[in-house]
Amino acid sequence: MGHLDHAAYGWLTPALSYVMASIGAALGLSCTVRALAATGASRRNWLLTAASAIGTGIWTMHFVAMLGFHVTGTDIRYDVPLTVLSLLGAMLVVGAGVFAVGYGRARGRSLVIGGLTTGLGVASMHYLGMAALRLHGGISYAPAAVGLSVVIAVVAATVALWAAFTIKSPAAVTVASLVMGLAVSSMHYTGMLAVSVHVTPSDRPLPGATTLQFIFPLAVGLGSYLFITAAFVALSPTADERAATAAAAASRPAPGGAPGGAAVGAPGSGAAPGAASPSAPGSPGRGTVPAH
Repeated sequence: MGHLDHAAYGWLTPALSYVMASIGAALGLSCTVRALAATGASRRNWLLTAASAIGTGIWTMHFVAMLGFHVTGTDIRYDVPLTVLSLLGAMLVVGAGVFAVGYGRARGRSLVIGGLTTGLGVASMHYLGMAALRLHGGISYAPAAVGLSVVIAVVAATVALWAAFTIKSPAAVTVASLVMGLAVSSMHYTGMLAVSVHVTPSDRPLPGATTLQFIFPLAVGLGSYLFITAAFVALSPTADERAATAAAAASRPAPGGAPGGAAVGAPGSGAAPGAASPSAPGSPGRGTVPAH
């Protein structure tokens, strides 16, 4: 059996993977909160952004952590199509859970369906990503640890979606994101504790790409996407901010007059300033004979 090292670079990869998971969770929660306050196409677009942010954050977290995964006695390669499929699958399944929450009418049932679907999406991404590993030997899993990792993923996803329903303040979203990032990281390393590798020494070249050839550049690219999306979300006004802006615009006085009133002598009014009204009492008007 090969010796497994889950942190070949020390605390660097665990810490960085936690940061990526927390950023993805923060973006996903922020977008879900905004989606629940929106309607129509705007809600759909926010939910799509939430699904991509959560899926990308979790995938990046997984493979940043995998940069520190080494096995003595064998090299490690990654099957590129299967690795990309794990990313797309994560976005798709997480998206199904997020949309269940965004469009569900019964809150309790929406949380259960959304949490279960999103959690299974997180777990499937992890184990599909592990299936993309290519090494000299075979990989086996301890069923109890696998089951525990899936439970952690489902609970973490359900709590995160509950937070999206309940939490509105930025500070609370930040705390919830840090907790979800910790839960996702715990799920990953619990799943990794379930792994055993039986090494079969061989000089045969392994198929696939190395971490530096494929995983590292893709993780950097997706990490950049998360930071760009974070900037977009930060600069986009919330529903409360838009409502406050609209209220301020409605209460602003109209030029040359009181709010909501017609301006005296305004262009198009047909009357010059200081002109008497034709119907004013005692003023000469049409059909009125001046007194002598």
